[in-house]
Amino acid sequence: MANSTVKSDDSPYRSDNRRQELMAAAAHLFNQRGYDATSMRDIAREAGMLAGSMYYHFPSKDDLIIATYEEGTRLISEAVVSATEGCADPWDRLFKAASAHMNTLFGGNNFSILLCGDISRAAPALRIRLIEIRDSYDELFMELIENLPLPDDVDPTLLRLSLLGSLNWSASWYRPGGQTPEQIGTLFVRLLKDGLRSPKS
Repeated sequence: MANSTVKSDDSPYRSDNRRQELMAAAAHLFNQRGYDATSMRDIAREAGMLAGSMYYHFPSKDDLIIATYEEGTRLISEAVVSATEGCADPWDRLFKAASAHMNTLFGGNNFSILLCGDISRAAPALRIRLIEIRDSYDELFMELIENLPLPDDVDPTLLRLSLLGSLNWSASWYRPGGQTPEQIGTLFVRLLKDGLRSPKS
């Protein structure tokens, strides 16, 4: 009898694909409607699955948003690490990191842009977990900023919060057609470095 290469519905290969499809559907709906307004049934419908089947992959909606946050953090972290690799100058590294951050947010990546959403109304235990995930990414920028030649009276933590706050808030107002995401990221870092001075001065 010839060997068959057809994979069964419960194979690990298909299971992994279905899990990823659910995560993608969840990230899309969480971004469009918000976490509270999105039900597990909505996510199953978006992914083309029966509602009951998704519980095999994710026992709860909290598990789903945690997984999407982890994926978003992984993607944007990899982009920043790749962009800054081999760059020695501290300011150039921050310019490249901010550009990579913005390009990832607005490159059609529903996972990473989810990290910009408001989680203040999430249940305390869930909010703490999501903050922990987001903080693991923030540490990349903390390291980049701590390596800058900053004046003694500049708090690097406040500088990080200011920069990431500016970059992430762009998710609420950015529209294609004006400056590119990369240009916006570069501008925010230049404002930190040079203030409002002309780049030519």
